Amino acid sequence: MGVTGLPGSGKTSAAEVARKLGYTVIVMGDFVRAEAQSRGLEPSAENLGRLMLEMRKERGEAILAELTVEAVEKAGSPFVFVDGVRSPAEVEEFRRRYPGFKLIATVAPSQARFQRLSQRLRSDNALSWETLRKRDERELQVGVEAAVNLSDITIENKGSLEAFEAEVRKVLERMKTGNSP
Repeated sequence: MGVTGLPGSGKTSAAEVARKLGYTVIVMGDFVRAEAQSRGLEPSAENLGRLMLEMRKERGEAILAELTVEAVEKAGSPFVFVDGVRSPAEVEEFRRRYPGFKLIATVAPSQARFQRLSQRLRSDNALSWETLRKRDERELQVGVEAAVNLSDITIENKGSLEAFEAEVRKVLERMKTGNSP
């Protein structure tokens, strides 16, 4: 099971719900952050975005999915939730490796995403509309919109956090018991 969506759409919140339900959560962006650290780069939004594109160019569009598959195999858990699927190549890799792989798309209005990202305590948070616009452009360039279009279920995140989490919980519980999303 995985989640895709633009920054601030609720992917991390969905991953937290998954963790509470007993899923092993693997965050694809952690592989980019680890690569940044190994290269001595500050984990800023600009550096991480540039490095993500560079890794894809150098090692193939599905490189982050391939690294995630390795982590999934090491985890050995029957229930894994992948946070941060961003491209059709990644969706294809997960579906090739795991025929039952299901993808959730989280979608939210730009204003709500901006507010969430402005409050988030991460080095790649959006501090201005221009920062969010540039980040969205980069994510769209990688293929997030196409990944959203390939999702098995879409969850709108335009109300309260509690309502969003309840919807995610309902979907994940159905998946954990073997029911379709």
